[in-house]
Amino acid sequence: MAPWTPQPSGLQEILQTIHESTDMNTQVQRNITQKLNQFTRAPEYIAYLAYILSSMPQEEDRIRTIAGYLLKNNSRLILGSPAEVAEYVKTAVLQAFTDTSIMIRNAASQDIVAFLGVLEPKNWPECLQHLVNALDSTDIDRQEAAFNALEKACEDYPRKMDFELNGTRPLDFMIPKFLMLSEHPSAKMRSHASLLVHIDTFIACLFKRASDDDPSVRRHVCQALVLLLAARPEKLMPEMANVAEDKNENVALEACEFWLTFAEDADLAMYLHPLLEKVAPVLLDYAAIPDKETDIKPRHYGGKSHGLERDANGAPTGGESSETPKPRIGAYGQETIDSDGEDDYDLDDDDFDDEMSTEWNLRKCAAAALDVLAVRFSGDLLNVLLGPLKEKLWSPDWLQRESGILALGAMAEGEPPISPYHAWTTQPISEDHKNQYFIPTMEGLLRMVLDNNKRVQEAGCKYAHLYDAVGTLADAVGRALQNPTYVEILMPPLTNRWSKLKDDDDDLIPLLECLASVTIAMGPSFLPYAGPVFERCTHIIHSSLLRYQAFQQNPDTDEPDKSFLVVALDLLSGLTQGLGMGLEPLITQSNPNLLNLLTTVGVYALVGDMAMGCFVLLRPHMPGIMAELILQLDPEPKVEFISASNNAAWSVGEVALRYGRDDLEFQQWVNPLISRLIPILLHPKAPPVSIGRIGYMHPVLVAPHLPEFAQAWCQALYEIRDNEEKDSAFRGLCTLVRTNPAGIAKSLLWFCNSIVRWTQPSPELNEMFQQLLQEFKQHDGPGWAAQVASFPPVIQERLATRYGV
Repeated sequence: MAPWTPQPSGLQEILQTIHESTDMNTQVQRNITQKLNQFTRAPEYIAYLAYILSSMPQEEDRIRTIAGYLLKNNSRLILGSPAEVAEYVKTAVLQAFTDTSIMIRNAASQDIVAFLGVLEPKNWPECLQHLVNALDSTDIDRQEAAFNALEKACEDYPRKMDFELNGTRPLDFMIPKFLMLSEHPSAKMRSHASLLVHIDTFIACLFKRASDDDPSVRRHVCQALVLLLAARPEKLMPEMANVAEDKNENVALEACEFWLTFAEDADLAMYLHPLLEKVAPVLLDYAAIPDKETDIKPRHYGGKSHGLERDANGAPTGGESSETPKPRIGAYGQETIDSDGEDDYDLDDDDFDDEMSTEWNLRKCAAAALDVLAVRFSGDLLNVLLGPLKEKLWSPDWLQRESGILALGAMAEGEPPISPYHAWTTQPISEDHKNQYFIPTMEGLLRMVLDNNKRVQEAGCKYAHLYDAVGTLADAVGRALQNPTYVEILMPPLTNRWSKLKDDDDDLIPLLECLASVTIAMGPSFLPYAGPVFERCTHIIHSSLLRYQAFQQNPDTDEPDKSFLVVALDLLSGLTQGLGMGLEPLITQSNPNLLNLLTTVGVYALVGDMAMGCFVLLRPHMPGIMAELILQLDPEPKVEFISASNNAAWSVGEVALRYGRDDLEFQQWVNPLISRLIPILLHPKAPPVSIGRIGYMHPVLVAPHLPEFAQAWCQALYEIRDNEEKDSAFRGLCTLVRTNPAGIAKSLLWFCNSIVRWTQPSPELNEMFQQLLQEFKQHDGPGWAAQVASFPPVIQERLATRYGV
């Protein structure tokens, strides 16, 4: 096979195109992109690029580097190239890897990684040998370049790197060399010596380097630990008791990434729980570090999206999503900076602050880790951190006081999304605990409003961290907040802020969200403050709906902001739950009448809230409300109406429970509801809770439909966390199964799986499970045994252990 050599005309054409590509004129760039796309049809194209990169030192490094990047972006062309072209390209990139220019070596290194991935290392072993030999070079730059390439290859396609060639595994020779380099006199080389094979030796090497004098080495150790946690967590767990805090900010950021990854893995929770007392206070300190240069933007406490964004099970869904703008792609496949030519900006401009505040840093990483820990460990985390938080909020150092506010705000989004009103922790809080922690913490928060230092005031008010923190603590202590002492501490500062804000003030949004939690916790103690709050919420809702109706009639205008409507509905929900029938005079005297707004798109979830808190007031209006709710139950709603359909589905379940068993008035709606809910159940946005609740109240009417939805129902609900809504839905399903046992026959596996997935069913539900399973077994012992024998072992074991079947 004759070696490949370039043709002068072809070489000149490609070289000229690369030169022209440096012209940033838009039209020129379009022409260049078109020409480069045409070049890819030529089988020798990548060979010309490799030649320019490796064998044209007379050209500027910039031009040769562009050829190298083009080569990387077109690396897959080697699979269809003639043999002589492929051989030349492989030889040329290895030659460029030894070039005297660091730019050329870096470009060649990227090409090597790309071609190794395309060809697979087992088909280019001489490349691996070349890189391993370079690790023995006396040239530190060449050593580092080789290690960079090998490290990237192991990261991008680790399985491809683990192969046998003529009975030997190249990794068996490579990894010991990597480990030897962990003792290299250069900090850069020690930093790179962090890969995941020969695991025990590797871990010992890692922890030895964890105390290295050079922070860059310690930072790379943390990065390696993150990878190791994902690959072999069981090997790391014995070492976790030896964790220590690092004072270097860059190292600490990588360490926080480790704890964030650790917290996100539910399977590792049992290992992380014993470390909370050691890890959580350190994360708290980091989460409380104020951002440099820019103030911290608040993440509002609630985010419940109650009015417009509730799913069919009553759980809150996410808020509006914003699509990340796509980067502009240049002729070489790289992202380019998109500029509109406006170079002048105001450093005080809010938009500039918003842009700057998106940078990932130590505080944000620690805050994210605390968020995940709050969901994972709820009350246990709060118990660990109440003491440190109290110290910060009462510190004489204003920076510490500010940091306490910021940290509480960071933790505020850790509320578990079990149901819209599930407390952050359901653990009872003792009187001593309240006196020792809660009262001082709450007082410390509220005195921030009157703090002499402007920065602390801003942390407490302007940026809404106060509201985040108060809302979190209100959820944590629940009805204990009814204590008049706490009411007197909490309400005057909040009502003072409330009175100063206009209905269209953005600062009103987090305050309304905070008050939604406070009203639920205070209950009847909130009644003296309820009148103005109720009136203002009703006014905001009515005004928002009018604006939205005007927009629907004239879609060419700007769509109104729904945020104020959503938080006002959240707060009305909180009032309903906290005061119940205590709202009667406010509802009956409201203008416009609140009950007349309940058939409006976006307000359907409030029907369910009022059914729970003041059904007596709601019932006379139910015929018109139910007709509207049934219409909203669409199996395939338009995107903008998905939330309305979910809210309607959840609300009809709450209403069904309040009407009671076999109520004659509600019976007229059972068949229309079930006929719409079952098709919806077969879609991802499923309403199993509502079907279960309607079945609980009207089993005779719903049970004949059981075979149509039993399997989908069980599949939709078995992974939802235990809570009262799920419990009532399962009581309904059990009632349906008892009414129509044959209806569950084809879905028995799914039914049993959903039963054993429960952690703590209510005594009533657990008894229903027990009776049903025993009845199945007694009705047909051999048939039951044969069915159970076909179940997965874990289901068989749990059925036998828990229910004796």
